[in-house]
This record gives sequence, C-alpha cells and structure tokens, in this order.
Amino acid sequence: MSLVAIPKIQPHRWISLVLAGEVDNPQKTFPRALLVAVVFTCVAYLVPLFAVIGAVSVDQNDWESGFHAYAAEMIAGKWLKVWIEVGAVLSAIGLFEAQLSACAYQLEGMADLSILPKFFSSRSKWFDTPWVGILISTLITIGMSRKLPEIKRPYRVPLRIPGLVLMCLIPSAFLVVIMVIATKIVYLVSGVMTVGAIGWYFLMNFCREKKLFKYSIAEDGER
Repeated sequence: MSLVAIPKIQPHRWISLVLAGEVDNPQKTFPRALLVAVVFTCVAYLVPLFAVIGAVSVDQNDWESGFHAYAAEMIAGKWLKVWIEVGAVLSAIGLFEAQLSACAYQLEGMADLSILPKFFSSRSKWFDTPWVGILISTLITIGMSRKLPEIKRPYRVPLRIPGLVLMCLIPSAFLVVIMVIATKIVYLVSGVMTVGAIGWYFLMNFCREKKLFKYSIAEDGER
C-alpha cells in the first residue's frame, strides 16, 4: 500500500524543516510530532474510508473528489454532509497556511545561506515574521491565480548516507519513468530549469564577490 501511495504523496504538506528554527529542541520535538501526524493522518483516512465502504453500495465510478460528503448524507443525513464539508474547508485553510509558512521561511533560509541576498531574510519589527517571504509568496499566489484560474490547487532525516540514498531512489525512479515517457517540452523545461539553477548559483557567487548585495553569511565572516 505504501508503494501504491507514493505517487499521491504531496511533499509540500510535510515540509516542516523550514520551521525548525521556531521550535524549542527540534531534535526531539520534530520526530514525535511527525510520528503523531502520520498516525492521525492514517486514522483520518482509514476510518471514513472503512465506514463508507461498509455502509454504502455504489458504483466505483461515483468515487470522485467530494464523494465522502455525499456518502455521509446517505449514511446519517444532511447534517453529517455539512459537517464534512466544513471540515474540508478548514483543512484546506490549514494546508494553505502551512504552505505559506513553508514558502516564507524557505526564502529566509536561502538568504541565511547566501543563496539569496540578505534582504530576503528581513523580519517584521512587530511580529518577528519573515514579511518579505510572505509578501513574495502572496504576490506569486495572486499572480498564478489570475494567470491560471482553472489550474487544480491541490528537520533533518535521522538516516545515514546509505539510508538517504535508498530513500531518494524511489522518487528518483518515478522521475526517470516520467522522463522516459515525457514529451520534448518536458525535456526542454527540465533542461532550462537545471541550467538556470546552476547559473543562479554562480550568479550569486559573482554578486557576493563584487559586493552587489548584502549577504548574511558573507557579512558574518562564516564563509
């Protein structure tokens, strides 16, 4: 079941590394939090699924997005359908907030590592939040919503090098499969992004040497 579920996993829902700096003792807190989150997630998926499978007999083609709400109405009435729909809305809001936080702190972390200029690590004087990252993420979200209105909006790993390599082989295998069946457009976009990322690295090194921007690590003498 785990292998079948891997292609459906959405990593952005589990990106907690960017919040490690805001948590006391993340070495102990994060593993516990992730373990509890995985258990609750499995229970939240399995209990409704078993309930619907056991109580409702419908054609498999009817199992689409939002079907659990209709199944809940068949089982217990209108109130349960509304309850599930409200829960789905609150869940979507929570996922959006988590994604926003992850993106904002990612920009700040990149600035702390001198991948981006120091300006991107600026924090609010009142709330101590990375307002630049939040602003940029908001603008990107608004821009993509206007340009692509129909699109679907869908800590350190405690492993040694061999374990990390093995863990990365599975998603890498899926990437290879995608590349095998991909069109020329996919090859073109992938190549451009790869070259662009490498070019960005050397561009930031050039800007750091010429002191065109302020960088956190460069100024602190840690580099």
